[in-house]
Amino acid sequence: MAKGNISVDSENLFPIIKKWLYSDKDIFLRELVSNGCDAVTKLKKLAGIGSASIDADEKFKVTVSIFKDAKKLVISDNGIGMTAEEIDKYINQIAFSGASDFLEKYKEEDDKGAQIIGHFGLGFYSAFMVADSVEIDSLSYMDGAKAAKWTCDGTMEFELTDGERTERGTTVTLNIAEDSTTFLEESTIRSVLRKYCSFLPVEVYLETPEKDGKSDKDDAEKEEPKPINDTNPLWMRKSADCKDEDYKEFYRNVFLDFNEPLFYIHLNVDYPFNLKGILYFPKINHEFSGQEGEIKLYNNQVFVADNVKEVIPEFLMLLKGVIDCPDLPLNVSRSFLQNDGYVKKISNHITKKVADKLKEIYTNEKENYEKYWDDIDIFIKYGCLRDEKFYDKVKDVIIYKDIDGKYMTLDEYLSGKDEKDVYYVSDQNTQSQYIKMFKDQGLNALVLPSMMDTHFISFVEMKNEGVKFKRIDSAISDISDETEETDEQKEFSEKLIERFKNRIGDENLKIEAQSLKDESVPAVILLGEQSRRMREMYRAYGQQMAPMADMFKDEFTLVLNSNNALIKKLDTLEGDDGDMVIDHIYDLAKISHAPLEAEQMTRFIERSNKLLEKLF
Repeated sequence: MAKGNISVDSENLFPIIKKWLYSDKDIFLRELVSNGCDAVTKLKKLAGIGSASIDADEKFKVTVSIFKDAKKLVISDNGIGMTAEEIDKYINQIAFSGASDFLEKYKEEDDKGAQIIGHFGLGFYSAFMVADSVEIDSLSYMDGAKAAKWTCDGTMEFELTDGERTERGTTVTLNIAEDSTTFLEESTIRSVLRKYCSFLPVEVYLETPEKDGKSDKDDAEKEEPKPINDTNPLWMRKSADCKDEDYKEFYRNVFLDFNEPLFYIHLNVDYPFNLKGILYFPKINHEFSGQEGEIKLYNNQVFVADNVKEVIPEFLMLLKGVIDCPDLPLNVSRSFLQNDGYVKKISNHITKKVADKLKEIYTNEKENYEKYWDDIDIFIKYGCLRDEKFYDKVKDVIIYKDIDGKYMTLDEYLSGKDEKDVYYVSDQNTQSQYIKMFKDQGLNALVLPSMMDTHFISFVEMKNEGVKFKRIDSAISDISDETEETDEQKEFSEKLIERFKNRIGDENLKIEAQSLKDESVPAVILLGEQSRRMREMYRAYGQQMAPMADMFKDEFTLVLNSNNALIKKLDTLEGDDGDMVIDHIYDLAKISHAPLEAEQMTRFIERSNKLLEKLF
């Protein structure tokens, strides 16, 4: 047996850091610009406690300059700066966090701490993902400090000498590698800055000195440069200071969606964690599978990622919005997020705020809530299926539209009923005859047209003991005449059923005779609720699960209406005429349930013409 210490070769460590530090190459610019913002924030904090002096009218900024011909990208700030000793400490000692060190040193001065972005000291080295060599030229804010210059060619060797900078701050120069020259294109850098830095708390400018120097425009005619970012984004403000148009304009600008959102939630939490953001409820397409939202995650106004489901509850991915969590690290593995208790608290809190907002609108703006419902019902139902706690919070404000276009809760629909049967319609056109029969009897049904509803009603049945959802064409007990049949009527029904069985010749088709309250309908087709529901759910899962649907055969029942005049006279029709009428009654029942297939429709039309001829 042998024991010893694992050896780490520093020459091999640095290339690994350069290559695998981040998954996205363009993130280097986020790190370097964020470092510049931190430098400014640190200086302002020191000035605020009297440890540094700054001019009252000084304009703080981070500037990104592109020198395409020289193949250089320069990031410069006028923040706190660094001494040679600090460069040696924070740059040469990999993973030593200057931000953490600063916050620890001055935490007594401000319990909340400055909004320092960086959380660990690896970010600077992302520069080497795109650069052959990097230079740092910095001058500290401290009186008598000397400028210091650090250079490194991508190996573990560096040089630390006197610098050339004459004004407080730091300049980082990247000598761009041949395989990364795309980062010398203005359009590329502008796009990256907009992606990661659109809302940084310090103004960020993009310059192209070589290009500007070649311009023939007179300096006096040049436009005043504008920052690429908004330093005070809407989510960082108090909701009381924001107008409705402010929220809409922010939505249009950030998500490039010119359809107004239905409503929004402004999040602002200081305890037990720090969380700010805005969630927008867009109009949701009922073709659910193609619906995508966009939740942008920020850290102290720095863009981190889109749709991080470990932080944002999965069902909220249908929404659009921004979430700013300063206490989350800028770069962390998904496995960490999945198992972090703090992250789960944030996710639970967001879920609660959404539920509270829905209940608030239902209570105070019920008319608007009903207007929103057709656009948000899929989101809410999906949320209930994914998170039972969310269902428990919103179950009393889940509403349903009935066949008259009115909205009601499940309790309101069941009010006054002995049974907990809930009739519903999935297609108001194909099921129009059944709807008419229900309305004629003063009965009501709910409209549940989407595939999501198939899953949702099963969930509601599970959560509410005794509740059973029945599609309007699956049972007719409520529209049947419950008067007991006489022996003569029973004999007539038995002969009628036998005659239809012999003519139709389908062993899988159940045939019954009942006295329906609506005498105008000769027959209706019923479809078994559970088998149909299972088939629909399996088909919804796509091709892999579709074969499972064949395990559940559709259970059709032909119900002959013994109260109908045509059915009563059918025993007077014999031979071909009787057969033709039976076929027609059967097809009419099928048409009221679903469209006939092409060949069946052809026969139906031919038969219809023959029946019309017999009238003359």
